[in-house]
Amino acid sequence: MFDRELYKEIWQAISKNKTRSILTAFGVFWGLLMLITLAGAGNGLQNGIEAQFSGNAKNTTILFTSYTTIPYGGFRRNHWWNFKNSDVEALNRQYPDLYIVPRNTRYGDAASYNLRSSECSVVGEYPVTTNVEYLKISKGRYINDMDIRERRKVCVIGPRVREDLFPNGEDPIGKNIRVGGSYYKVVGTYDTNSKIHINFDPETAVRLPFTTMQQTYNMGDNVRMLIVGAPANRPINDVEEEVMRFIRSRHKDVSPDDNEALQHYNLSKRFGQITNLFLGVDLLIWLVGLGTLLAGVIGISNIMLVIVKERTQEIGIKRAIGATPASIIRQIITESVLITVVAGYLGLVLGVLINEGLGVILSSSSDSIFLNPGINLSVGLLCLVILIISGACAGLLPAIRAVKIKPIDAIREE
Repeated sequence: MFDRELYKEIWQAISKNKTRSILTAFGVFWGLLMLITLAGAGNGLQNGIEAQFSGNAKNTTILFTSYTTIPYGGFRRNHWWNFKNSDVEALNRQYPDLYIVPRNTRYGDAASYNLRSSECSVVGEYPVTTNVEYLKISKGRYINDMDIRERRKVCVIGPRVREDLFPNGEDPIGKNIRVGGSYYKVVGTYDTNSKIHINFDPETAVRLPFTTMQQTYNMGDNVRMLIVGAPANRPINDVEEEVMRFIRSRHKDVSPDDNEALQHYNLSKRFGQITNLFLGVDLLIWLVGLGTLLAGVIGISNIMLVIVKERTQEIGIKRAIGATPASIIRQIITESVLITVVAGYLGLVLGVLINEGLGVILSSSSDSIFLNPGINLSVGLLCLVILIISGACAGLLPAIRAVKIKPIDAIREE
């Protein structure tokens, strides 16, 4: 129960030496401030990095060809080769549960409409792209199978191209834009939050049906890149090497053992490495924060020992007039817990405010790698529990020493 006299007595004891009390509490305040600020910044960095990956399915690998490094099939080393349309068809037959996404890209073009223009990349796509890249269709539709079969001259444009060519909310659907000397009808626009540029910037892309791009730019049946995605229940790491061996086996100019001829970028592995990195960062943050907090708690314990020494006569008189050991222990521990919790709570509040301020400042920058720095409620509650336990532990040794004082010896103490 709340004992008003107990807290009044504690307040009087603390206020007798305000400077010492403030300096004692500062160690705990600073320790928790460091812990909350660092933990919040770490969460903000992790959120920002994860947001970089959010525009792409993580269970994917990206394959692209390179120069051969082993002579094979009558061809010398340093021979360049390409994926073919037949590779895409064979992969779809061999791995029907995977998403096989061919992609061709052309850089340095400009899209124009009336007197407005926008720099862009031209990208040949299949409808299956939406299974490995998260695109939010804001107007119209995406490329469909009919566009692929009939080689339609249609396109889907990225957000920056849309803003440059059709400002002030003008509807682009059905309009014909010019790209590289050819005209394409806009059938859709999209938004994306992807910050990882896989071969091109999605913000400035003009996406064409894959077959249309091959025909328009005289690419034959060459495929520059393959994205291979897997459903959630099948890790892409389990099939990546098998798919690469299958592709190499289909080309008579590439050795089955030439790993350098077929390059890959595994998003799943990269994301896993980043996740493991942040586990280490979190561990380091908590070690530093709790170590600083522990130093503050030890400081409080030492000061409480000094306080007990100073109040030896007072404790002796209380014992002499009937105060029980439990009441003495309760007073010492309550005082220690009060100092610890008040100082820690102030550090917690200031740390949260600092993280909120960082969030407001950094949110104004679209390129910031920090996103929503801060801690969740469970971490805050855990910190308060740690404070209460730490305060009790800090006061326990001084309290035990206090009850060991004999009343007659304490009264004689000068």
